[in-house]
Amino acid sequence: MAWLNPRQLEAFRATMVAGTATDAAALMGVTQPAVSRMLRDLQDALGFRLFEKVGNKLVPTNEGLTLYSEVERSFVGLDRIARAAQEVKGRRAGVLRIAAMPALMNGFLPRFVGGFLAERPKIDLSLIGAGSHLVLEQVLSGECELGFAMGPLEHAGLIAQPMPVAQMVAVLPVGHRLTEKAVVHVSDLHGEDFIALDGGGRSRMRIDRLAELHNVRLVVRAETRLSGIVCGLVSSGLGTSLCDPFTAREFAGRGVVARPFEPAVDFEFAAVRSAQRQFPAVAKDLLEAFTAHTAAFVAAGEAAA
Repeated sequence: MAWLNPRQLEAFRATMVAGTATDAAALMGVTQPAVSRMLRDLQDALGFRLFEKVGNKLVPTNEGLTLYSEVERSFVGLDRIARAAQEVKGRRAGVLRIAAMPALMNGFLPRFVGGFLAERPKIDLSLIGAGSHLVLEQVLSGECELGFAMGPLEHAGLIAQPMPVAQMVAVLPVGHRLTEKAVVHVSDLHGEDFIALDGGGRSRMRIDRLAELHNVRLVVRAETRLSGIVCGLVSSGLGTSLCDPFTAREFAGRGVVARPFEPAVDFEFAAVRSAQRQFPAVAKDLLEAFTAHTAAFVAAGEAAA
């Protein structure tokens, strides 16, 4: 196969993003015929079709979608290099890249990081919300310097630091009978409509085991992987649930009442960084400060209980 022309790949990427050759041409600052010609030449070089014409839209083929995932990965890398060059030129200190599970990204972590960086005007931020397994991939690949994922964790390529252990809380719709209780016991949930975390996760397994031990029947009305959706469904009045205290805090005053829960169900997570790459000083400072911030949040919740 002949060497691929970078400009043709750029035309392909622009067309994938824009949907038409005309809009792709506008993105690239060239004419529509020029984009069409580059796409034809690229398809000839590859030996397969990248798009099918549907009306005035160019719909990617399966081969086109597969190629796009590789092309996009390459362009993301080039974009990062370009940003780094701009930072050097502008004498910026760099970009801090953090990936974290949704429970922290619902508000708790972004608020903290925003305040932390407000005192560091030369540091920019890339904050990525993702499931725990994707957080690990982001850190292992070098896409992020720091990650927060469900723990405990053990991985040869990662250094995992356990974070302060929080306790899951009962989340109830406003006006629910259990809001009158200072502490909700698992037995109180017997026969209650319940919003469950999707099966397979550590939290779901702990909750199911606890219900089994206490002969509690939960009437599962809905399942979801995300704690923010759990609280959204609870706020609608569909049912009760358990979730991490970080997400529950975000829904206080938004149709959800949180109560301490017994027996305690630990919510464990860890900070992760690469075992092969240097850990930036600013990331180290942030991790130390966020650990202290999380410890204070957990202690305040325990004191309130």
